[in-house]
Amino acid sequence: MKNDTFGHRPVLLDECIEALRIRPGGIYVDGTLGRGGHAREILRRLGGGRLICIDRDEEALLAANEAFQNDLDKVILIRSNFREIESILSERNIAGVDGMLFDLGVSSPQLDDFGRGFSYMHDAPLDMRMDRRQSLTARTVVNEWPEEELKRILYQYGEERYAPAIARAIVKARAQSPLESTAQLSDLIRSSMPAASRREQQHPAKRSFQAIRIAVNDELNAVAELIPAAVKRLNPGGRLAMISFHSLEDRIVKNALAILAKGCECPPDFPVCVCGKKPLVRLITRKPVVPGENELRENPRARSAKLRVAERL
Repeated sequence: MKNDTFGHRPVLLDECIEALRIRPGGIYVDGTLGRGGHAREILRRLGGGRLICIDRDEEALLAANEAFQNDLDKVILIRSNFREIESILSERNIAGVDGMLFDLGVSSPQLDDFGRGFSYMHDAPLDMRMDRRQSLTARTVVNEWPEEELKRILYQYGEERYAPAIARAIVKARAQSPLESTAQLSDLIRSSMPAASRREQQHPAKRSFQAIRIAVNDELNAVAELIPAAVKRLNPGGRLAMISFHSLEDRIVKNALAILAKGCECPPDFPVCVCGKKPLVRLITRKPVVPGENELRENPRARSAKLRVAERL
């Protein structure tokens, strides 16, 4: 989650900058530009290097174009999905880069723009698209996807234990008339859950909204595709820094980096390696880096952030 606007401190900023070990003449990627807080700090250390900034959201790129107008000789702004990292670099004849940063999930500006439909706290059309060019919206998911598929994403992406009841309630309600707004969906989710669950500290709709957002934007598959592709494009000694905000993302990052750090895939009982696969990265963080107390006081949204870092061998 990009928790930054221009002028607001982004999540785990010092830790990310330290992890990237920025060389003044290097080439770096900020694959989730957001409102550019991390990118701004990378630029300050770049000197004659280049920074490739990627985001799906046109508004993020428009804001960056204005904010970085004095550095546009060093910045390349690209509207794309970070899962396309290989083609993005190939199209620009960039064989390798010296560091990449990915701050996963929805950005604070997207959450705070109530018209985007990401928040269950304010009424808006059911949208949730990070890239407004795509056709799939939350409205489509809620009103057209089969009950079994709704149940699956609520359980798998939202870890929602009341997924069957919520999916059943959605299908019953939409049979009468389509669900159009976040308020309608939030109220329906709340009413379909047991009374005890509605008294929890967490908003009853939080997990379901997360699940639908992940489905709309295909977030987890994008992360799984990204990691091996990003590592492939790192120069030796280059660093990959990944910030995740929920357990599903972090599990994908952790497991993917562990596989790339291990190399050999032979069964444990094999006396010698026959697969021939070598480690591609060295794990810099055996355990994830998390925000300190000072950062959490300033930015409560950073509470679930976890940073994992690996270095290309």
